[in-house]
Order: sequence, then structure tokens, then C-alpha cells
Amino acid sequence: MTMRFKNLLPVWMLCALLGIAAAPLRAEPIVPTRDDQVIDVLPAISGSRAEQRRLRGQLAQQPHDAALALAVARRYLDQAHALGDPRFAGLAMAAIEGWTDEATMPDDVLMMRATLQQYLHQFDTAVASLQVLLARPGGPPRPQAWLTLATVRRVQGRYADSDAACRQVALAGAALHANACLAENAALRGNVDRARAVFTGLLEQGRNPPATQAWLTTSLAELEQRAGRASAAEAAYQTALRLDPDPYTTLAYADFLIEQKRPAQALAVLKGQTRSDPVLLRLAIAGTQARAATAPADVAEMRERIALANERPEAKIFHGREQAMFALAVDHDPVRALELARGDVAQQRESLDLLVFAQAARASGQPAAVREVKRIVTEMGLVDQRINGLL
Repeated sequence: MTMRFKNLLPVWMLCALLGIAAAPLRAEPIVPTRDDQVIDVLPAISGSRAEQRRLRGQLAQQPHDAALALAVARRYLDQAHALGDPRFAGLAMAAIEGWTDEATMPDDVLMMRATLQQYLHQFDTAVASLQVLLARPGGPPRPQAWLTLATVRRVQGRYADSDAACRQVALAGAALHANACLAENAALRGNVDRARAVFTGLLEQGRNPPATQAWLTTSLAELEQRAGRASAAEAAYQTALRLDPDPYTTLAYADFLIEQKRPAQALAVLKGQTRSDPVLLRLAIAGTQARAATAPADVAEMRERIALANERPEAKIFHGREQAMFALAVDHDPVRALELARGDVAQQRESLDLLVFAQAARASGQPAAVREVKRIVTEMGLVDQRINGLL
């Protein structure tokens, strides 16, 4: 079947899935001691519960029906995205557990597994799954798989490997996504003028749907933000939100406003958003800084969610960025923030991860930690004026 390129997941959306930290479901299972013991309570979800039960029942009877398994997995992954709750990603993974042999796993199932692995921050295993898929002979072009691989490598701070995958996106026939992919990597390396020209040129084509225009404009906003051009960044964020007010851009703009010491405006931008963990974190930070009446309740709820997440042994590593941000901006505990940020950077190295690490290192008053951040940034080749100002 021919891949329809308009269904490609945009680069920024893939970054969003990877950048929103989530506690992976790899902890030891909790064994109930009685029949009525409640292990966990999943949040309420939208949609038809009857339809959910029907699909799960069918899958139980036909665990090797790939189309059915993928339909169930996609529904759960959509819920994980909407709520920022990795437990739904665990349920999605369970839906495709009927296939254990990579050699015989259907292409779409293998792609779904890689997507879930990246969502759960299992980056190396996601890369391995994608490499198995991409090595299969005689298959159709796989621009989505190459784009996913490029994004995972970027999140790991491996820009040269990401470039190589971006070029394969072009060879697979998705030129716009390939050009944006390479421009993003160029911008991260500090080649801002070249990257800006690419994004501007793609935007000037004028034949892309609003969602694609919004994605490109958000990428341009982030480029300007890292370059220290606040006015240009804000104009681009506002344009992107007019085109398509998606959750990723909304969060990115809220972070920008918090960074610019405009927390009351950040609260206004976040108004009406689903209270996922990333949204609640920004509400707690902006509310605290603005001394909003809603801040105590938001802080208490976020603290409770952190405590619940930390019942899973690996949560402090895989939820490290968000917990570091909370420790630094709400609890004013830079030493704790530094510990969390260091663990986070061991796993993923987006610009925001290094920024939080640098902020914590500077606030903790530990010169060795500041040097550690500088070494990592230099080795990666990352150029971000916000980080440079702290080193």
C-alpha cells in the first residue's frame, strides 16, 4: 500500500511525544493480596466505553488479528497523548503482545511497537525496532519510520545520525519533512540563518494545510527562542496558534512566557487545556510565580501526581525533567533539581533538558556541575543562547 505523506507525523509532534517525560511501565508488577484490592485507578476517558469493551473482547478472542490489535493500540495511544498518562501506552503495548518474534511481526505492528517504545522513553529499543523494520527487503518506502528514527536520534543528542535518517526521509519521497528535519538539526547546531531560510521557504510555498503551516511556524518559533530573539519567537508562536492551537505549541508558548517572566499570560494561554501532567506542571509553576489564587491547589495536585509516579522505581529518571522543573521553580530546591536533571540528561538530550540541567547547576552553586553541562553541550554541538548565558 502506498504511504500517504500527508499522514506523516510532523517532526514537532514526534518531539512532543518524546519530550513529555513519562514514567515507563517497566517496574515490578504489584501483586494484589485480596480480591477487592484496588491497584490503580486510570483517569476517565472520552469516547464509547461499550466500544472499548467490544474491541477488547474481540482482541481477546483474536489476539493475532493485526488490524484489530492496531485499532485497540491506537485508541490507547491516543488516550496516552491526550492525558499525558503512560499507563495507556502500556495498555497499547499489551494489545500487540500477540507478536513476539520480530522476524515475523507485521510491518505496522513493528512500527506501532517502536512508536510506543519511544513514547515510553525506551529510545535504544525503539531504534532497534525501527532498524529491523527499515532493513526488511522489498518493502514500500517508509518515510514515517525514517522520520521517527531521525527524531529519536535528535532527542538522544546524536545529530549526525539524525541527519542521516532525515536524508532517508527525502529518498522515501517526503521532501518537505526531510527538509524540515535537516533544518531543525542545523538550527540546534547554531546554523540559525540557514535553518530560518529553509523554514521560511517552506512556509512561503503556501499550498500546505493549516496544521502543516502551524508545525513549520512552531519550529521557527523554537529556533528564534533558542537564538535569543524573543520578539520573533513570540510572533511565530502566536501565528502557529492561530493556524492550529495544538497542545504542543500551547505548552511551548506557555514555557516561553514563563521564561520571559510573564506567568499571568502563561496561565491565560493554558486556560481550558486538559489537565495532563505537563499542563498541570506549567499551571503550578506559572501560578506560583504569579501568586495566583489557583496556585496552591495546582501545586498540591502536581505534588500528589509526582508522589504517585515515584512509586514506580524508574520514574525519577524518566520523569526527571518535569520533576526537576518542579523542584527548581516551585520547591526552590536546586540541589534536588540538579540530581533529577542529571538523571534526565543521561536518557534524553533535547534543548529543554540541557536548559533545565544548566539552570539547576547554576542555582545549586556547583561549578563542577556547570562544567559538566558545558562539556555535554559542546560534545553534542548544541547551540542555545539561553544555555550559553548560564555557562
